[in-house]
Amino acid sequence: MEAGRRMAEDTMFFARPTPLSIADIVALTGATAPPGTDLGRIITGAATPDVAGPSEICFADKSRFVRVASTTRAGAIICRARDATVFPSSTVALVARDPGRAFTLILSRLYPQSLLPRSVTGETGISPQAIVAAGARIEDGAIVEAGAVVGESAEIGAGTVIAPHAVIAPHVKIGRNCLVGAGCTIQFAFIGDRVLIHPGVRIGQDGFGYIGGRSGHIKVPQIGRVIVQDDVEIGAGTTIDRGAVRDTVIGQGTKIDNQVQIGHNVRIGRHCLLAGQVGVAGSATIEDFVVIGGQSGINGHITIGAGAQIAGVSAVYVDVPPGARWAGAPARPVQQWLRARAREMKLGLEHHGSRSRSSEAASGAGEPG
Repeated sequence: MEAGRRMAEDTMFFARPTPLSIADIVALTGATAPPGTDLGRIITGAATPDVAGPSEICFADKSRFVRVASTTRAGAIICRARDATVFPSSTVALVARDPGRAFTLILSRLYPQSLLPRSVTGETGISPQAIVAAGARIEDGAIVEAGAVVGESAEIGAGTVIAPHAVIAPHVKIGRNCLVGAGCTIQFAFIGDRVLIHPGVRIGQDGFGYIGGRSGHIKVPQIGRVIVQDDVEIGAGTTIDRGAVRDTVIGQGTKIDNQVQIGHNVRIGRHCLLAGQVGVAGSATIEDFVVIGGQSGINGHITIGAGAQIAGVSAVYVDVPPGARWAGAPARPVQQWLRARAREMKLGLEHHGSRSRSSEAASGAGEPG
């Protein structure tokens, strides 16, 4: 393990962080240090509890992490008050209400470059190997890397990075301080500021719409757009179809995981979370602060109310009220789903028991008396 750790340190992808003192960490996170702690003690990095060294910080907020961390060599750990006495005396136990959030703030301060768009090639400005239409408007400070294509009348704001082989179609507008990852295609779309679009994302292609008939399927023209508001993040391999007539909209601050499919005319509100492999069918509406677990399917033309939570691997066919928690296929309120699962398990056990008894009886009937 130590050899692997040394190899990883020799090939760091991020610059070594500016050290933080325990006092800096307390001020940043609001955590509480034990009485008598040396607040000037320096932390130079972060790691998991099992490999963290004396100058690194880790966190533990769940029982299994606390067990691992009980023998940590870390210089400091972010934890809950109930666990503060579990760790070695050499580790400073910093108590926080939400250890995960506190640790995230620390990581952001130690490794700020991990959150920012970066050039793949190290180029600045427009690469001579990029193809940029004469009528495109690119603000000073934007980066268009080798192999990228920017169409006629497209606009790209300052601080935005267009990575290699990304294609920005004509008339697309991309705001400031965005990242468009390698191999992305963006068309028929307006993108806000500080939007992170990871590699391989497809935005603005045709929605899936056909009118069936005996002579074959007639393609429905898709004449809408995609509107992505500020501070959105879109994971690798995700596809967002443009609207058929109305626009497809992704609201401010929403975070979308990898390999998510969003159909035409979908409206997603502000600050939603969609986990990997979620599929949202056309014309669905997802209101603000909704959370959808991985591999769930959302039917078309329904509404998921503000603040609702959908468990992973659910199939949602009907409207979900605001603030509700649903699960299952078909999805229903969590308590109903849990009761149904309990009944199914009980029936399964009873069926298995009755088959076992029948087999025993049949076996006994065949034995000589």
